[in-house]
Amino acid sequence: MKNTGTGPGAITPDGSPVEFYTLLQPGRDADVVIQETPPGGSVLELGAGVGRVTHALVEAGLQVVAVDESTEMLAHVRGAETVHARLQDLRLDRRFDTVTLASQLVNVVDVEVRRSFLAACARHVKPGGAVLVQWMTAERHDGWRAGSGRKDGDVTITLAEVEEISPGVFAATMRYEHGDRVWTQSFTSRRMTDDELADALAAEGLRLERFVTEDRMWFLARPFTT
Repeated sequence: MKNTGTGPGAITPDGSPVEFYTLLQPGRDADVVIQETPPGGSVLELGAGVGRVTHALVEAGLQVVAVDESTEMLAHVRGAETVHARLQDLRLDRRFDTVTLASQLVNVVDVEVRRSFLAACARHVKPGGAVLVQWMTAERHDGWRAGSGRKDGDVTITLAEVEEISPGVFAATMRYEHGDRVWTQSFTSRRMTDDELADALAAEGLRLERFVTEDRMWFLARPFTT
């Protein structure tokens, strides 16, 4: 199943509606990165999108490089260095105090793509640095129910459809509403256990250190020491 999106404005190749993402607040995601990065430190933000988190990191005094495959997304980023690239292809000649991979990208269905995302994290983090990843936990996958939703400021976010299309693989469609504007975003997601997550990290030279939020949606990994 191909990721798709509908609604007003630009839609990125992975189905993300750009205008919708400009409406969202940074929330706790920025706080997670700030608390795990040295003051004034460097951050490589993989999948930065429109800068929802980027701008809060810059305001906190961090040195941010924002990477995304969508030029439409990156056009909204301010105050940070931007790099237009596919995450799996990224090879910068430098390393960072913190590397972030948000938006549950680690739950991508294609195992090789997941490996390439984590490899990009590993080759850009400093020895002893932090890799911060947002994921969809197994228990969250198990609790997905069509019709559930939440508010983000003036935006209504609803899980419109969800189906387990093969063991551990879910197809979902989100519906986003803001005033009279409506977008949808359809995607697939792979359910992973904690052990599967740890194994995937270890395969790329990363050690799962701890979960950094109560709901376990963000975790911190570090490179194995040699």
